[in-house]
Amino acid sequence: MPRILTYNVHRCLGTDGRLSPARIADVIAAYEPDVVALQELDVGRTRTGGVDQAHAIAQALGMHVHFHASMRVLEEEYGNAILTHRPSKLVKAEALPGLAGKPRLEPRGALWASVNLGGADVQVINTHLGLRRHERLAQVNALLGPHWLGHQACRGPVILLGDFNATPRSRAYQRLTSHLWDVQALGRLPKPRATFPSRLPIFRIDHVFVSRGIAVQRVEAVRNPLARIASDHLPLLVEFHIVRGKAHQTSMAHMHG
Repeated sequence: MPRILTYNVHRCLGTDGRLSPARIADVIAAYEPDVVALQELDVGRTRTGGVDQAHAIAQALGMHVHFHASMRVLEEEYGNAILTHRPSKLVKAEALPGLAGKPRLEPRGALWASVNLGGADVQVINTHLGLRRHERLAQVNALLGPHWLGHQACRGPVILLGDFNATPRSRAYQRLTSHLWDVQALGRLPKPRATFPSRLPIFRIDHVFVSRGIAVQRVEAVRNPLARIASDHLPLLVEFHIVRGKAHQTSMAHMHG
């Protein structure tokens, strides 16, 4: 049964002040995910020793990597990645809108890969949204629009995940859940778990949203001792299966009944 994990790695800088892509890879490896969505990776940045964190983590996990730089200054990059050991292709990677008249906000982006899981192509979109409410709404509207979820290639099961900087009470979150299901809000699963800050999590801002055709079996906010120090966010792990045809109608009814 496939597993997907989303993790804001905080440029691999732990709450203990240590920089360690290897430690991030260890946290992930323990759960043997098929697909990993990472946010806040440094690539070739002086502040993190010039390491390509996306490739270092992918190599440690034996995975391929699709990386998108939301921010690029000369040779230095910062952004998000999708890692997998399954056959995959990058469909698109680009910037999301910011706020007019606020050019100094950190640029945001998303990347979308088609990943073959259990014989089906699953559309996986990883993102990291902004810190301001209006900015997040604009970004969510872009993700729900014709270039992303509304795109003709975005057929079949879809998983949209990442750090949304939005709690379930926010309008951005509510816009998303009018189109997709939050895996932590499905009736028969344990109560939702916060992922931030990692040492004493109180905010639920890292999310995994799924379309029809994805039947969620298990969700876990990884809270072991290593995960509590490796980053300022905890990873969120989802185990699911892909349902087709009539079976999927009944399983969706069961999930939301």
